[in-house]
Amino acid sequence: MATVYKVLGQSNPSATTNTVLYSPTGVPAIISSIVICNQAAATATYRIIIQQSADVSATILTKQYIAYDVVIAANDSTALTLGITLASGDSVKVYASAATMSFMAFGSEL
Repeated sequence: MATVYKVLGQSNPSATTNTVLYSPTGVPAIISSIVICNQAAATATYRIIIQQSADVSATILTKQYIAYDVVIAANDSTALTLGITLASGDSVKVYASAATMSFMAFGSEL
């Protein structure tokens, strides 16, 4: 099985909306890092959610958050080195307090 390194997902979600950043289809994957960018002149917050395929739904469970209302400064970026393993059908969702936030996931599909 070949490993493919790539940008796994990019998103500029609507404010206060849970949005899928990445969900592997047919292959397992590893997210090595996620970069969050606040493009506004005001602080904002973000959330990151990991849902296993058995739990993927619009309802977010408390156990699925790996980041919750984390503050990011105005005009700043944060890079998280994670090593998250995902099976086919799992999902990474993001949430931003403002529509001026963007998210990028980097990693590999196996």
